[in-house]
Parts: sequence; structure tokens; C-alpha cells
Amino acid sequence: MKDLKRNIAIVCGGDSSEHDVSMRSAHGLYSFFDKERYNVYIVDVKGLDWHVDLGNGEIARVDKNDFSFVKDGQAVLFDYAYITVHGTPGENGIMQGYFELIRMPYSTSGVLVEAMTFDKYVLNNYLRGFGVNVAKSVLVRRGEEGNIDEKHIEAEIGMPCFVKPAADGSSFGVSKVKNTDQLAPALRVALMECNEALIESFLDGTEISVGCYRTKEKTVVLPATEVVSHNEFFDYDAKYNGQVEEITPARINPKTARRVAEETARIYDILRCNGIIRIDYILTKETNGTDKINMIEINTTPGMTPTSFIPQQVRAAGLDIKDVLSDIVENQF
Repeated sequence: MKDLKRNIAIVCGGDSSEHDVSMRSAHGLYSFFDKERYNVYIVDVKGLDWHVDLGNGEIARVDKNDFSFVKDGQAVLFDYAYITVHGTPGENGIMQGYFELIRMPYSTSGVLVEAMTFDKYVLNNYLRGFGVNVAKSVLVRRGEEGNIDEKHIEAEIGMPCFVKPAADGSSFGVSKVKNTDQLAPALRVALMECNEALIESFLDGTEISVGCYRTKEKTVVLPATEVVSHNEFFDYDAKYNGQVEEITPARINPKTARRVAEETARIYDILRCNGIIRIDYILTKETNGTDKINMIEINTTPGMTPTSFIPQQVRAAGLDIKDVLSDIVENQF
């Protein structure tokens, strides 16, 4: 009898510093998917080496002409790609372009949105035009770092500030700069990860992260997670080595929580996103005591290990991650 289950590819790995983080997300997703409903395979992509992990150390090469592979002498064709590549090529539109060409449904937003959200400077300037609050920033391209006017940066952006790659994730290459003497070394670190770096103003407030997804029938904004780092900021060690408190739902005013949810849904709609995204914010205090919602960045392939923000928020919302993933997949058909 023909297997009527859809074949799902969890596409992971990639070519950036986030390869190992992506692999963790892939195994988390594999554990979440409904195996009674789907045949699920992990597809590791790195450079031109794309392969499916068949278990017991056995792999099958992926035919890039149609994104198929051979198992037990039979070609397996995928019905859907769940992209969990953090960084290039899965978070910047490249992988999405490939799936568009072969007409394969996939989990993330389209090429333009992925490219835009991957570039923090472009995204911030675009969303600023829609009234989204973002930090002040200055763009520095590789080769220009020796020409920056440090005093101008201090006057324009302020100290302390952050220096970060303009297009990267997982806090690789991010530095908190406390004085102008630290700018040059911080830029060198950031520009090792990316051709462009941002010098961004420091926002002193409460950091939160909010997941959101939409289907044809509903928009779901998940409860916010409050991030309390034990380090200077929410860096790689804080994210992945336990040096942080993650409190879900966040300890924020209910009115603020509603405003954050509304802003998250609004940004999702402005960009016409697809699948699960996660938006990070800093809440700062206005002079009248209200919370100002400042967007920091958008993650279109958020971490999906069992302890990542999205699974935490799904549980806090009283939902089953298995059902959430099924909703996202079936929304494409």
C-alpha cells in the first residue's frame, strides 16, 4: 500500500558559525514532529555536500535537481522543507530561492523578507518607516573601519554601545563597547563574521523575546520570554551554555504584554512573514512611566531545541508543539 504520509525534510547545518546550533535545532524539531502523520528526515546542508542522515552512520546524498534521495533502492521525494539553518544559506534568502525554483513548499518567509531580516541595518531602516522603534545605529563596511571618527560615534550613538555583525546570529562577533578605545577591536571581531558591522546604541531596559506564527485561520502570538543574562549581555555563552535566566511568561505589565503582542503581529503582517518567527525587544521607560517597545532583531529560523524560547512559549501558551508544527506544514497545502 502506498505510504500516504507527507515526507518532511528538516533542513539544517549551513555554512556559518551557527552550523552546530542549527544541528541542535534540527534534532529538537525531529523529536517534536508527529511521526504518525509525517515521515521526517534530517537533511544536513554544508557547501555542496547535502545529505540525509539515515541513522547508524548511514547517509544518502541529496539530488539537488529535485531535492530527492535514494533509500532502499527507491527515490524519496520530499513534500515540504522545514528550514532550520541559522545563518547562511537558510536565513538570508538563498535556500528559499532554491526551493522556489524547484517549487517545494517551505516553512520560512520568502526570499525578499529573509534577505531583509538577515541584514539588521536594512531591516531597522525599513521598519522605522512604519513607526517601529529601533536603536540608533551606524553601518561600517569592511575596509572602512580604520576611517571611523570615534568621537563622532560617541556623540551620535553614545557609550556604552554594541558592535555586531550586520548579518549574523547567535551573538557571534557581538561586543559591548564601553569606551571609544574598545571600538576598533570590537569592529575587527564583528567584521570577521560579516562584511558589514553595526555600531548600535545601548538600550537599558528589560529584554524580552516573542514568538508568532500565522495560518489561514488564525494568528498566534506566544507569551513573551524575559531574558536575564548573567553576563554583560545575552551573548553566545548566555544563549547556549546556561548563563541566563529565561522567564516565560515575562514579568511585565499586562497592558505592556498586550501592546507587545499587537506590535509583534503588526510587524509580522508588515513583512508578510511565513511560519514561526521570533522578535526580540528591549522595553525601556518613557518619562511618563510607560514602557517603550524597541525592536532589536527578528529571527525567522528561531532555535528549536527543547529548551529554546519557542518551545518554552508554546508550552506556556498551553499548546502542543507537535500540533503547532503540523498547523504550519498543513498551512502550505
